[in-house]
Amino acid sequence: MIVLLGVVVVILGFVTRRNPVLVVGVAGVFTGLIGGMDPLEVLAAFGRSFADSRSVTVFAVALPVIGLLERYGLREQARRLIGRLTGLSTGRFLTVYLLVRQVTAALGLTSICGPAQTVRPLVAPMAEAAAERTTGAQLPDRLREKVRSYAASADTVGLFFGEDCFIAIGSILLITGFVNSTYHQNLEPTQLAVWAIPLAVCAFLVHGARLLLLDRQLERQMALAHAEHDVPLPKGTDK
Repeated sequence: MIVLLGVVVVILGFVTRRNPVLVVGVAGVFTGLIGGMDPLEVLAAFGRSFADSRSVTVFAVALPVIGLLERYGLREQARRLIGRLTGLSTGRFLTVYLLVRQVTAALGLTSICGPAQTVRPLVAPMAEAAAERTTGAQLPDRLREKVRSYAASADTVGLFFGEDCFIAIGSILLITGFVNSTYHQNLEPTQLAVWAIPLAVCAFLVHGARLLLLDRQLERQMALAHAEHDVPLPKGTDK
């Protein structure tokens, strides 16, 4: 059980806001060393893991395509589209995206959305445009980053809690394989997937509520920003 101290290293690294790649790397080396592996064996384990999981770097192939789309106005078109949907606020839009992300992940479609291919070029600009339309003014940089962080969180939460509802996802197969081989059980992937559904529903309700409350936060903080600069509020904006 002492090898689980590597998890503590990961938690401490994220709590202190260190570089995620550095934290995971240090945790891996630390876990290998306290598990009785010598430095060469740890290095070889990193190499094997990268070779076996090199498909996770396939997303880099899509980056040039996304860059070209952004250069030719993808973000601007996304902002114009959300501007036509007058009844869709930032919180409502991100809640809908959270639901879509969670449902598609539960069906095993984990690669059709993501921070690089969806959040940056589409979701974040649309959320920003909805916020500016609702508040009636251009967002300050601080609030713009806040909206972007909520857009990224909708994608992350939807994927994290939705993918476990799919029986052929890597995390489910890893858990069942470890439990069956270590504790000689007969745990089926469907058993884990079924129990993941209530957790996914709770995650949607909790984070969906946070996203809906974002609208009020933006209005309040925009009012404070106008008050600090002694600028009159646009018509229709609550103080």
